[in-house]
Amino acid sequence: MASVLKNCPAPAKLNLFLHVTGRRPDGYHLLQTVFQLLDAGDSLDFACRDDGIIRRTTPIEGVPEDDDLVVRAARLLKEAMPDRERARHAGVDIGIDKRLPMGGGLGGGSSDAATTLVVLNHLWQAGLDRRALMALGLRLGADVPFFIFGRNAFAEGVGEALTEVATPDCWYVVLEPGVAVPTAAIFSNPELTRDSKAVRITDFPDAAFRFRKNDLQAVAERLFPPVSEALEWLRQFGEARMTGSGACVFCAFARKHEADAVLQAAGTTGKPGWKVWKAKSIERHPLSHLLES
Repeated sequence: MASVLKNCPAPAKLNLFLHVTGRRPDGYHLLQTVFQLLDAGDSLDFACRDDGIIRRTTPIEGVPEDDDLVVRAARLLKEAMPDRERARHAGVDIGIDKRLPMGGGLGGGSSDAATTLVVLNHLWQAGLDRRALMALGLRLGADVPFFIFGRNAFAEGVGEALTEVATPDCWYVVLEPGVAVPTAAIFSNPELTRDSKAVRITDFPDAAFRFRKNDLQAVAERLFPPVSEALEWLRQFGEARMTGSGACVFCAFARKHEADAVLQAAGTTGKPGWKVWKAKSIERHPLSHLLES
């Protein structure tokens, strides 16, 4: 069994639409969304150690090691391992190539945590199946189970009830407007729409995704004007939408050269501080094979 795995992908996600359909008594919002995996994201390195110590070897500004979802995921898996003697020795050094922005709505932290659970379950020979890892992931954040699920999905509940769906095969242009949007600021806003009519998974033939909306977008645009400016600019090329609770916005294109033309335009008419990039849609998480028998 390998003790080191490098360049482990933690792909970004987009919310092709996002509806808020209600609120539970505990304050959590009920959502409906379609998650789309991208062929771009963060990358993590794992080097096992046998002294039980879990360390993050890459400093991340503003994120103390003990608060990092990656470290928390590793500790949570260690606690859940059925073989307590194996768990006692299970340690790891984790390096992170952080490419996705924090507060961007691309699922970066959640994806990093999911990759950590999947890879360490393999390296430590922890023996947990996909369902058990998804349950652990939900304790870290509502988006984490999706990345462990590993396929594009229609999600309900707080985002943990997942059904695989077919999504369009296309290119996406993603615009980072240079601002971080705290999720709590959006969900706590009194102007947030919380009563969108529930939809059914059968409502989603491929082309229907582009007719949906993101209920969080209007609040994010009001609170964070750079989000609104980014959407206005990107709309000249197609139907632009915000992902998650923001701040990143995106637009879909059928062909690569169309996406490339937008990147070229961003170099001449985009605003200082923007980061604009393209990514291809993918059907499965690149690490799905680690959970397949």
